[in-house]
Amino acid sequence: ILTGPLPQERGGNNSFTHEALTLKYKLDNQFELVFVVGFQKILTLTYVDKLIDDVHKEFRDKYRNEFQQKGALGLLNGTFDFKDDFMRLLRDAEESSKVRAPTVMKTFEQSLKSQKTVKCMIETRGEKPKEKVKNKKNKGSKKDGTEAVAAPSKASAGDKQLSAAGDKEELTKDEILQKNREEFFRRHMKAGEKSRSPKPDAQKEKGKKPRVWDLGNSNAKVLDYSNSATNGSAEACPVEEFDPDMALGDKNREPGRLYDLEYESDDEAEEEKVVQNPSKPSVKKGGLGGMFGMLKGLVGSKSLTREDMDPVLEKMKDHLIAKNVAAEIAVQLCESVAKKLEGKVMGTFTTVTSTVKQALQEALVQILQPQRRVDVLRDVMDAQRHRRPYVVTFCGVNGVGKSTNLAKISFWLIENGFSVLIAACDTFRAGAVEQLRTHTRRLNALHPPESHGGRTMVQLYEKGYGKDAAGIAMEAISYARNQGFDVVLVDTAGRMQDNAPLMTALAKLIAVNAPDLVLFVGEALVGNEAVDQLVKFNKALADHSMAQTPRLIDGIVLTKFDTIDDKVGAAISMTYITSKPIVFVGTGQTYCDLRSLNAKAVVAALMKA
Repeated sequence: ILTGPLPQERGGNNSFTHEALTLKYKLDNQFELVFVVGFQKILTLTYVDKLIDDVHKEFRDKYRNEFQQKGALGLLNGTFDFKDDFMRLLRDAEESSKVRAPTVMKTFEQSLKSQKTVKCMIETRGEKPKEKVKNKKNKGSKKDGTEAVAAPSKASAGDKQLSAAGDKEELTKDEILQKNREEFFRRHMKAGEKSRSPKPDAQKEKGKKPRVWDLGNSNAKVLDYSNSATNGSAEACPVEEFDPDMALGDKNREPGRLYDLEYESDDEAEEEKVVQNPSKPSVKKGGLGGMFGMLKGLVGSKSLTREDMDPVLEKMKDHLIAKNVAAEIAVQLCESVAKKLEGKVMGTFTTVTSTVKQALQEALVQILQPQRRVDVLRDVMDAQRHRRPYVVTFCGVNGVGKSTNLAKISFWLIENGFSVLIAACDTFRAGAVEQLRTHTRRLNALHPPESHGGRTMVQLYEKGYGKDAAGIAMEAISYARNQGFDVVLVDTAGRMQDNAPLMTALAKLIAVNAPDLVLFVGEALVGNEAVDQLVKFNKALADHSMAQTPRLIDGIVLTKFDTIDDKVGAAISMTYITSKPIVFVGTGQTYCDLRSLNAKAVVAALMKA
C-alpha cells in the first residue's frame, strides 16, 4: 500500500500495463492514499475490483483515527499490521468469484413447467365432468322439487274446486253471483296495494345523504386542524395504526442498511449475439470486398485522428442526449474524450467505436465517483461526541419529493439508532405540516418508544403557516440541543430557481443556521433543466450569503429513479455541474425505497443501446 498524493483526472484509466504485468489502483482523496494491486497480464482475475474495494474500505476504517491525527504523510515510515486482514479479504474475493460460476441450463423434464402442465391437464380433465354431473344432478333435483311442489298445489287446487262445487250446489244462483263479485273486487284491491307499496320507500330514499368513506371519519371535528394543540410546539405525535408491510415494502431487507442501486447489463448478451455463428462469415458483393470491408473498421497500429473519431462521437453525443444527459454536458464529454484519445496509438485489432466507448465509460464512472465522500452516519457520530445535533437542510424546486425523501432518510437514521427531530419550515404550501405529521405518526408506529427504552425516536417541530422559516429552523435546532436529539432534518418550501425573493429567504436560512449538510433534491426526470436548477441555486446561495465563504450545495438527493427505466442522464448532468456526490437515490414509495448510488450500474444503464 502506497501513501501520498496522486493526480486524478476525469475519465482517466485506473490500470497500467508494463510488459507481462498489470497494475490496478484506487485513490482515496480524503486521506491521500492509493491502493495498488499487481498481477500477471495473462491471468483473467474477475475479483480484482472487489478485492481492491474491500481492502480500501477495511484499511481506511481500521486506521482512520491515525490518519486524522497525523495525516497520511506523517505515517510514511510507519508499519501497518494488515497482513492477516489482507489474506482474509483475498480468500473472500476468490470464493466470491468461484460462486459466480455459470449455471447449467435445466432440461425440460427438470423444470416446473412440465410438471405444472401435466398437473393442470389432469385436474381439468378430472374436475370438469364432475362439475357437469353435479350440475345435472342439481338440475334433476330442481325438476323433481318443482314437480313435487306442483303436485300438491294441483291437488290443493282440485280440492278447492271440489269444495267450491259442493258449495255452489248448496247456494242459490244470486248468492253465487254476489260471492263471485266480492271475490273479484277483493283480488283487485290486493293487486293495487302491492303495486303502490314500494312508492313510500322510494320517497324515503330520495333524500341526499353525505358519503362516508371506508378509511375516513364521519366526524368533522377530527379533520379540523385550526386549533391543533401541536401547532406552535414540538410534541411526539400519537402512534398511528396501519399496515407496516405497505410502508416497508421489502420484508427480507437488513435493517439500517443502505443498499446500492442494481442494474443488469446486457453486454454479455450482446457479446453472445456477436459470436453466435463464427463459422459462417458474412459474404457481401464478393469475397475480397467482404474481407476488405471487415478490415476497414480496424485501426492497424496507427494513431487516432479527429476525423476517425468524429462520426463515432456524434453518435455517442446523440445517444447521451436521448438518455436525458443535458445537451451542453454531452458535447463537453465528447470533446474531453476526443482530446484524450487524439494521437493515441491503437492495437492491431481494435475498432474506433470500442475505443471511444471504453474511454467514455471510464470518464462517466469517474464523474459519478465523488471527490469528497459524504458519510452521514460517521458525521452524525462525530456530532454526538461534540454534544450537538447534526443538521441537514433539504432544498429544491416544487414537487420533486423533498418531504417524502426526508421521511425515508428519517426512517434510515432511526434504524441506525439515531433520534430525529423534523423541522417543518415549509410554512407556505397548504398541507405541508400535516404531511410531515402523518409521516411522524407512521414512523413512531414502526419504531415505538417501547422498542427503544421508552425514548421517542422521531418528533415534529412546527409553528404553523406564514411564519419565518429561518426562525423556526433556529428554534428547532436549539430545542434539539436541549432535548438531546441526534439529527435535525429541516424541510423547506419548494421554490423555482428564478424566484429571487424566495431564493434570498433560502440563503438566509442556510447562512443563519449553518447546517452541517445542504442537500439539493432533484428528480431524475429532468434533462437540460437540471443544469439550470443547480447553477442558479448555487449562484443564489453565493450572492445572498453574508459570509465571506458562502455555503453552497454539499450533495444531491436524486428522486423518482424508479420512473425512468434506463434514462439516467440526470445523474451525470447534476454531478458534472456541481462536482458534488449523489448521497441518496429515491426508488419508490415505501420507507425502504432509498439507495446509495452505484456508479458502474448507472453507467451500464446509460451506455445500453
